[in-house]
Formats: sequence, structure tokens, C-alpha cells
Amino acid sequence: MNKEVANILLDIEAVHLNPDNFFTWTSGLKSPIYCDNRQIISYPEQRQYITKSFATLIKKKYPNTQVIAGTATAGIPWAAWIADELALPMIYIRSNAKGHGLKNAIEGKAIEDQKAIVIEDLISTGKSSITAAKEITAAKMSLLGVVSIFNYGFDFAHEAFESAKIPYDSLCNLPTMLEYAKEEDLLTESQIAIIEQWKNSTKLN
Repeated sequence: MNKEVANILLDIEAVHLNPDNFFTWTSGLKSPIYCDNRQIISYPEQRQYITKSFATLIKKKYPNTQVIAGTATAGIPWAAWIADELALPMIYIRSNAKGHGLKNAIEGKAIEDQKAIVIEDLISTGKSSITAAKEITAAKMSLLGVVSIFNYGFDFAHEAFESAKIPYDSLCNLPTMLEYAKEEDLLTESQIAIIEQWKNSTKLN
């Protein structure tokens, strides 16, 4: 896991850590962490570093990748930048198939047996990532895995990917971020313990 990515996410406030005053997610879940990776697209230097980190990970772990697939909407710009960095084709996966025309779930040229990596900005429960990944296999493409900028490191998300038999990787996760926060004295040990307890006790509804 990349601590420089942790530094970037905290520095530009794409990720907020506040164990003393929990945030409320859209789902209603109370959380000491809030992640909005869409902030990164406004920072050219930082997004370039993250794009290159994605490319390095893909070349190392998925060297046979033939196409980069972004999830709508947050994964689309990253898929475009990564595809450009790796000189590969790009497609994107709609959150819902079109209700008209060809009723595509995938935009761009989806070629049968082509080896694809799915790009996400964030993995929380894993549900939306796995749904998008299954559209790749439904199109008779070859799914290599899912790669995200950040994930919360929930056990139930890991179990969901394992159950679906889908490999996944992230540039940074919550345990790595907390390790970085501790090294940089951004949080006290008691604050870190609150966040770790939250992560370990949060259940999938």
C-alpha cells in the first residue's frame, strides 16, 4: 500500500478523519472517516501521481491487461488517464443499462475475450464494484480484477470479493492511512483506536 497516496488524500482533503465528531454517510451510517476522491481530479500533480501509481500496479500485477474499464461515474476519468498512460483502449460501465437503442451496459468497444481491469475510485461494501465487474463477464470479456484508489478495508467487502472470485487491489486502504497518520502525528493513539474499533465493528446492513 502506498503511503504517498495516503498523504495526498489527506493533504487535499479527499479523505477526512474525525474520530471526535462522526460524519453521517448517505446510508445513515455514522463514520469517523469521509472519503470524496472526486476532489483529486482538481489537482493535476496529485492526480498524475495516482494515475502513474495505478499504471505501475497494473503492469506489475495484471501485465496481460488489454483494456481499461471505468465505473460510472467516478471511475471514468481515472480509466481515461490510466488508459492513456498505458496506451490501452478504454471502456466504461454504466450504472444502469440504457433503456433505449442497443441498451448497452458498457460504452465503448467491448471485445469478446479481451482482458479487462475495472477501475474504481473507492471500495466500501464492494457491492457496486462487483456489480460492475460482472458486466464485464456478461459481455464475454475476461475480467482480471478491480483496482481502486482507496478502500475501507472492511472484512465483509473482502468476503464479498472472495465469494465472487474477483481479485481486487487498492492503492491505499484505511489501515495504511492510519499507520501514516500515526507516523506523522496527525492523530493520537486513542483517536486511531476509535477508528480501528469502528472499522472492525461495522457490519453490512
